[in-house]
Amino acid sequence: MKKKISIVCLLMAIFLSLTFGFSSVNADERYVYLGGMPAGFSISTKGAHVVGLCDVITEQGLESPAKDAGIQVGDVILKICNFEINNAKDIENTVISNAVTDIIIKRDGEILDKTIKPSKDLSGKFKLGVFIKDSISGIGTITYIDDNRFASLGHAVIGDNGDVLSILGGDLYNCNITGVIKGERGKAGELRGVFLRDKPIASIEKNLVCGVYGCLNGEYNLSGLEKIAIGDAKMGDAVIYTTIDGSKPIQYNISIVKNENYTETKNFVIEVKDEKLLNTTGGIVQGMSGSPIVQDGKLVGAVTHVFINDPTRGFGISINNMINN
Repeated sequence: MKKKISIVCLLMAIFLSLTFGFSSVNADERYVYLGGMPAGFSISTKGAHVVGLCDVITEQGLESPAKDAGIQVGDVILKICNFEINNAKDIENTVISNAVTDIIIKRDGEILDKTIKPSKDLSGKFKLGVFIKDSISGIGTITYIDDNRFASLGHAVIGDNGDVLSILGGDLYNCNITGVIKGERGKAGELRGVFLRDKPIASIEKNLVCGVYGCLNGEYNLSGLEKIAIGDAKMGDAVIYTTIDGSKPIQYNISIVKNENYTETKNFVIEVKDEKLLNTTGGIVQGMSGSPIVQDGKLVGAVTHVFINDPTRGFGISINNMINN
């Protein structure tokens, strides 16, 4: 009798051990909502980015304040007369006379202090002779949603000099893909679409090396999205979820052909195998950045870059790099 009881107890112990063991594994897994949806990004940058120089027409003739001060295309105007500058309106409100004034710029990561003498144009306004870009818009893809926060792109939005842009914030909009410029060897393709600007779906808060992040507004509906566990990429077959028409993501076959850490955002090489995607886009195109990569039923990464000389191939970022930011 004692022997039977001992065997029963032993079996129960093994059963409970296995049961709680499996429960522990499942509890430790992290789940997020799977993305693949296209989105319109409108980002406000810190500083006023100089995208062009021009002459100012004055009563005395043509004057070039910015050129004379040594301002160059690609510079970022940070302050004028100790007032913070983030857009063209800030410049207009600050430059109210033709007195020589201090101007602080950022060039290739270096802060420079210069002086500039504004010119009075024929309308009576004081100008610096610069064309300014103070916001950036474009199309990308949401990778995942974790509670009410989203992650996207899998890489940073960068400036003309290749640096990660400092941002003030921005808005994320629903987007409808209306066309595709097919990728070719030596020329990247592109998704074309329209922003549905009736109301933003999220606020953009961070532009980091591994992606653009922010917070969804309270009205965003998560009920139709799939929850998926986080995993690690390995060599072999996988799929990407991306949108090349309309607003609904579709799954396409790819293969992970190299699994090496080249940089923080280039952790493995993918190759598009899906004939439908190849026929429509030629492979990976601009706007697909952030498209989630799923392997063995788990989210393992996102599309980040295309090989210009072979649009069927590109880089993916490990999902763990995106989540750990």
